[in-house]
Amino acid sequence: QVQLVESGGGLVQAGGSLRLSCAVPGSIFRRNVMGWYRQAPGKQRELVAAISSGGNTNYVESVKGRFTISRDNAKNTVYLQMNSLKPEDTAVYYCNCNADLRGLPLYSWGQGTQVTVSS
Repeated sequence: QVQLVESGGGLVQAGGSLRLSCAVPGSIFRRNVMGWYRQAPGKQRELVAAISSGGNTNYVESVKGRFTISRDNAKNTVYLQMNSLKPEDTAVYYCNCNADLRGLPLYSWGQGTQVTVSS
């Protein structure tokens, strides 16, 4: 059972910023694509951003230019820097290991971290 632990969510006004973190067991972190997903109430979970072990990235169109995914291979941690937040970014955010940059999560979901953006 792989345990993924997300943190860093909160309540922020529109235009504000948050940085999410996800700690991942080292045995799987180093060789895997990592992804951040989100699920808003009444909607399906969607891939927001992904990063390969070599640093290649992929973003959903709605966050391009505002969100940045990064990874610290020494700390086995993946981050999501979210700037210029909008109310439509409100969701529970999850991380996971992916089969590739397009998604295909490999493990069970963690608790996620709630991001709420007020207008």
